[in-house]
Amino acid sequence: MNKFISKYKNHITAISGTLLIIALIASIAGASAIQQGVLLAATIIAGVPIFIKAFQALRMKAFSIDLLVSIAVIGALIIGEYVESAVVTFLFLFGDYLEARTLQKTRSSLKELVDMAPQEATVIRENNQITIPVEEVEEGDRVIIRSGGKVPVDGSILTGQASLNEAAVTGESVPSAKNVEDKVFSGTIVDSGYIEIVAEKVGDDTTFAKIIELVEEAQESKSKTEKFLDKFANVYTPAVVVLSVLVYALTRDLHTAITFLVVACPGALVIGAPVSNVAGIGNGAKNGVLVKGGEVMDKLSKVDTLVFDKTGTLTKGKPEVTDIHTFHQEDKDELLRLVAKAETISEHHLGQTIVKEAKKRNLALDAEPENGEVIKGNGIRAQVIGKVLTVGNRKLMDAENIKIPQEVEAYAVEREKSGNTAIFAAVDGKVAGIFSIADQIREDAPKALAEMRKNGIKRIVMLTGDNKHTAELVGKQLGLDEVHAELLPENKVEFVKQLKEQGNVVAMEGDGINDAPAIATADIGLAMGEGGTDVSMETADVVLMADKLMQFSHAYSLSKATIRNMKQNTSFAVGTVFILLAGVLAGSVHLASGMFIHEASVLLVILNAMRLIRFNHKNMNKGQSMQVANA
Repeated sequence: MNKFISKYKNHITAISGTLLIIALIASIAGASAIQQGVLLAATIIAGVPIFIKAFQALRMKAFSIDLLVSIAVIGALIIGEYVESAVVTFLFLFGDYLEARTLQKTRSSLKELVDMAPQEATVIRENNQITIPVEEVEEGDRVIIRSGGKVPVDGSILTGQASLNEAAVTGESVPSAKNVEDKVFSGTIVDSGYIEIVAEKVGDDTTFAKIIELVEEAQESKSKTEKFLDKFANVYTPAVVVLSVLVYALTRDLHTAITFLVVACPGALVIGAPVSNVAGIGNGAKNGVLVKGGEVMDKLSKVDTLVFDKTGTLTKGKPEVTDIHTFHQEDKDELLRLVAKAETISEHHLGQTIVKEAKKRNLALDAEPENGEVIKGNGIRAQVIGKVLTVGNRKLMDAENIKIPQEVEAYAVEREKSGNTAIFAAVDGKVAGIFSIADQIREDAPKALAEMRKNGIKRIVMLTGDNKHTAELVGKQLGLDEVHAELLPENKVEFVKQLKEQGNVVAMEGDGINDAPAIATADIGLAMGEGGTDVSMETADVVLMADKLMQFSHAYSLSKATIRNMKQNTSFAVGTVFILLAGVLAGSVHLASGMFIHEASVLLVILNAMRLIRFNHKNMNKGQSMQVANA
């Protein structure tokens, strides 16, 4: 029965509306008996779905809006107000219909994401090209994507090149050029070109699948305001019933008491906050910003202190080797080859940059390092072709009792002051050379930070494991309030804790696995999605999929707009109820008109929330790239 009514609820609403029109015609024609019969039929037909929901709520020991309306309708029938009973039930169902339609629109961003999901994939198996459902693609499969096709899984390009539209993942519709070894993501579209990729993440493990899952979970999660309103409604609704009885006891007017019951329904109050939350999170997803729930949105709007890692966050995270300086007549290519072999065990940006440089010079990296160890935050130690390689910063050299000669230290400081990160490379306990590595500040960083300051950020801090010379140079170029360098992951955690203890609401942004502890410690953790690690993405409260700081600015502005929208809806809903109740007691608001105004208020708060779907943070002009060192 319940399923039948749910399925045909819209039809029931239409029949009820048609009967009201027939009743109006009968009234004009003077056929009062027909009018009364039609109105009674309209009340019963439209009332059945309402009564069933009210009964189900009572069984769950809950006082729902449906229960209030049911009591009011029964009261109206008892006193013979068939016009009002029919109008009230029709307006309630029609309001439900409009609410469902508009709420569906607030979730349009999620629906668009789901619609973008690829359904099929062309793979090479046993030297044959076959098209299979995307669920059947396995890790290691060679997948072909032609011009106009959707990338079905996450993977790396084996052959070919293409221009990809990555809007589904990053929110950025500007085409991105992809070549051999570049990463591609499920849900993106090949605008032009041809690529073959190796499947690395399939099914629910793909970035796109995780985005959909995160957005679904976020839109279902509740903010503090919503949780409060839910508790408030549980108390408020039965209180309304008691007050209605009190009104009847004072006025001895059942019509007034019933009207009081209807107009006091907290519909707009209950729906206002959730619809703002859903629309705000949907807007974020559409623009490549994943906000993991209503509470995160609420807390993000209160952030006043930003903490950044440097590499891959304030800088592009695409460093290059700018110089290799050797000592003791060491051959540069030979030293590069040894260090690169050792660095194959590291996932750090700097280590991978050295490996990349060796590959670019076509140096052989076939020998596996032995006894390799990554010293988190400092560097690596490994044995390569019988030689002990120690590669990293000054702290690692000190820890390994490797003396840094004065001329070596002087050269390292000179490179650091010019904007490079100096990596010390020691062979068998002696410093053999220094690798200079440089990165660039993100083009949108200066304007994004300026925008966030304008919107309420009071303090911007950078925490980095890089040397103080490079860190200070970045801090000066970006106008940061504080710069703290040569930090280990645990040092970053301690600093974030200190900021929170000082009463600051702290957001921490990073992209590396070493940033995950600090991200988890902050009030709001942010991670770069496209270039970030799975660990930092899982730990973070907000993920920026396009690796652009302007997305951070958008997220911050969006959070403030969403919370402001919630407050507007709550204030409007409360104000409307008070005005209606005053009107009822003054005798100027009646049952049908009260119900009409009530449903109109519900629609108005939904329409107000829907403005968030179109919320668009103003794009800033790109600033010029500035070359600085990598942290």
